[in-house]
Amino acid sequence: MSRNSRLVYSTDKGRIKSESTPADAAPVGDGIVRLRRETKGRKGKGVTLVDGVPESADKLKTLAKELKQLCGTGGSVKAGVIEIQGDQRERLKPALEAKGYTVKLAGG
Repeated sequence: MSRNSRLVYSTDKGRIKSESTPADAAPVGDGIVRLRRETKGRKGKGVTLVDGVPESADKLKTLAKELKQLCGTGGSVKAGVIEIQGDQRERLKPALEAKGYTVKLAGG
């Protein structure tokens, strides 16, 4: 038997989900939304990452849509982080603060 003996599929029940973390639970963090610009792995094209938003996946998608419309650019939600194309930190900070989030600019 392998070292990792966690059961993930059973022929009787199908896929077994872990009960420890619900699928739509909000990520746990320090309550500070961080805006950072990143170009690594994007062929030199910069994106603004909005990280640490304490919302569920559905609310995160809705917030991402609002932010993309505000900036007039594209973007996506990946692993609980909103990605907005381009350096949009100065536009996003007041918009997020108006929604009641504590916002910090992080990175360069």
